[in-house]
Formats: sequence, structure tokens, C-alpha cells
Amino acid sequence: MHLKLHLTVLIIVIICELIGIHKFPIGPGSFVLLPMLYAVVIGILITPDVLGKTIPVLKQIISMKECKLATSLLGISLLPLGVKYGTLVGPNMPKIIQAGPAFILQELGNLGTICLALPIALLLGLKREAVGGTVSVCREVTLGIVSEYYGINSPEGRGVLGTYLTGTLVGTIFFGLLGGLSPITGLHPYALAMACGIGSASMMTASSSSLATAVPEMKDTILAYAATSNLLTGVTGMYMVLIIGLPGVNFLYRKLEPILGRNSNQA
Repeated sequence: MHLKLHLTVLIIVIICELIGIHKFPIGPGSFVLLPMLYAVVIGILITPDVLGKTIPVLKQIISMKECKLATSLLGISLLPLGVKYGTLVGPNMPKIIQAGPAFILQELGNLGTICLALPIALLLGLKREAVGGTVSVCREVTLGIVSEYYGINSPEGRGVLGTYLTGTLVGTIFFGLLGGLSPITGLHPYALAMACGIGSASMMTASSSSLATAVPEMKDTILAYAATSNLLTGVTGMYMVLIIGLPGVNFLYRKLEPILGRNSNQA
């Protein structure tokens, strides 16, 4: 089982590296397609629930056993990546210390999902599911907090689980494309690099790599800022959700649901 999985991964890596990086300039930004994005798409396609349904031979190569094994091996595969980013943070430590206050304040950006996504969720007809689904980008920490507060089978639990699963399936692809296009905003690449650190190693890697490809002259500093921001988000994210996120999203829900909600008088 291990051999089949490792050989499959090796073949996917070779194919993706042969395809290479493709950049399509769009104003000051770039639409960047990285090998990592191809790998995610190919990995999704060859699973038993996608192409495996129509191509039976794929199920003999990648079955649900291999899928479960891949999940457990993902954490191990991210360790070398963490070491790489650590070596980038060290040489750029003076710049990181100089930007210290900005790193702290950028944590407030994690609450942007409440202001942006909650009204849209209510307009789409979601009720209390919107509270769990928009309190943050809903990675593991948020999933645990909402599950403890409301229970995973509650409307809030279904909301956070839905956002978590959506991020797991398409988050890397979305953030990879977003990173290359972000210079269009006119914001400084260092600010964009900080925004890449949302508490998910895979999403941070995809977005920061695309951004670094779009602005190659700042590559090392961009990757270092993104890695540092991601680390801080992992440390402070729990407190941000507990102290500000949940009270804030519930407050806004009570105010906005009677106005934007569909066919409901409950707050």
C-alpha cells in the first residue's frame, strides 16, 4: 500500500514538474500556475470518488486505503517545508523585527471573513450555519472551538465543517491563483506576504509561492514574511476566534439576520 502511494506521488510530481510554471501577466500582477496546483488537481481527479467511479483500474491503484494513508502522511511531508521556511526566516529576522507591529495588527485581517462573508451567507439563505461558516477561514483550530461551543451536529457545527471541507478541497487552488493576482491591488508585496499566513501551511505555501513568482526580486523576504505570519496566526488564531471572532459574528448575526435573512424572524 505504501509503495503504490509513493510511486503514484512520484509520478504526479514528475508530471507536474515537467509542465512547469506558467505566468500570464495581468496588469501589475500575474496569473500564476504552479506545479503544486497541478498536483492538487491531479490528486483530486484520481481519487475513487471522482475518476475512480468511471475508470475501475484507478481504484486498484488509489483506493480509499491509500487516501486515508495520504492524509496521515501529509503532516510528515510538511516538515521539510517548515525547515525550508525556517531557514528563510533567520536571515530576514532584522526585517521581521522591524515590521513587528504590522505582524500583530495583520491578525485582525483574519476577522475579515465575518464582515465580508456573513452578509453574503445570509443573503443566500443560511441561518445559524452562517455563524460557524464565517467566523474565520475555519481551519483546525476554529473547527475545534466551534465544535466545543455548539457541537459538530449543530447548525454552527455544520457551517464550520462546510467551510473547512471546502477549504481543504479547493483552498490551495484558490489561494495559489489569488497570490499571483494580488499585486493588482497596488498593496506592497510585504503586506500581501503577511496576508498569505492564514494558519494553513498548504494555503500559505500556494499563495506565497505564487506571489513570490509574480515579484521575484523580493522572493526570499516574501516567503519569510508569509511563514512568520502563518506561525503567528497559528499561535494567536485561537484567542482571536474566542475573544473577538465568536462574539463579533454573533453580534452581527443578530443585527443583520432580520434585515438580510430569508423568511425568518429569529435572531
